[in-house]
Amino acid sequence: MSAEPGGPVLVAGPVEVVLGDGTTARSDRPCVALCRCRRSRSYPWCDTSHRPRRRPPASHQG
Repeated sequence: MSAEPGGPVLVAGPVEVVLGDGTTARSDRPCVALCRCRRSRSYPWCDTSHRPRRRPPASHQG
């Protein structure tokens, strides 16, 4: 297990996570990223929503 600064916790799988409502989320993947920021649409799995979103440069019509 390792924690990425400002990012997810990486865990060797398979993994079972008991959520706050008592349900269990399971993954059979060899390594999973657990969300710590709670922004993920696929919580408890990380979908990189913690990353800052960069805006494309403004185009100048000149």
